[in-house]
Amino acid sequence: MKKIIPCIDWDSSWKHSYQCDLLEIYGERKKSGYSYAYANRSKHTLKIIQEIAQPGEAVLDLAAAQGNFSLALAELGYTVTWNDLREDLVNYVELKRENGVINYQPGNIFDLNVNSKFSVVLLAEIIEHVAHPDQFLKKISSLIEPGGYIVMTTPNGEYFRNNLPKFSECPDPEKFEAMQFQPDSDGHIFLLHLDEIKEIAREANLELLKLDLITNPLTNGHVKLHKVLPFLPSSFVHGLEKVTRSLPITIRRKVHTCTIALLRKPKESCSL
Repeated sequence: MKKIIPCIDWDSSWKHSYQCDLLEIYGERKKSGYSYAYANRSKHTLKIIQEIAQPGEAVLDLAAAQGNFSLALAELGYTVTWNDLREDLVNYVELKRENGVINYQPGNIFDLNVNSKFSVVLLAEIIEHVAHPDQFLKKISSLIEPGGYIVMTTPNGEYFRNNLPKFSECPDPEKFEAMQFQPDSDGHIFLLHLDEIKEIAREANLELLKLDLITNPLTNGHVKLHKVLPFLPSSFVHGLEKVTRSLPITIRRKVHTCTIALLRKPKESCSL
């Protein structure tokens, strides 16, 4: 992935994307909680995709923003389709592409005409921005081939600092439609609990193969721990993350900030 140099005449969306890249991939502030949390989530996400799909297979990166997952997957040899509402980011992503295949298909996923099915769809921090996460997951299921996968990350709704509503307890999610698809944490509508992910996966006829929790408050720089992160060796931060992931699930539900789910669309049964 190429490192790019910002220009003063960039538009606001490019400038915002570059600020995110400073935290996520360029390392200027890699000791911040944001950087540690992103690196941790990226590591686990890419590992899962490499375990379930071979290079050359088709991967859709949905709501891919500045395209860092798309670029990483393309460099690993996958045939990647980048999607985002912000069409102006296409050329920004291309500036960073060094090698690999990326197809660009901007627009609202509910309106796109997709001609072929994908082996994997990546939903990285997007379902919490959707007013109807159950309907959204059903739509995504229609984009993957039988036996294909959805890899999804989303903030853990049971984390002790989260105070957004539980989707299953909201009687009228339609009222949130006007605010959906907004970027960044200000656009979060619901934060799903583990039982809700299991339920909406079942409703979408998807097999839930993996449901994991990662990223503790230190890794994320929460509860003022971002102040000590610059003074801690990365080995300590990673070591403590490993320790907290070995805790009982009842504790992990409260101390981990991120949920990772691996879902599979069942293969169609053959008619005799």
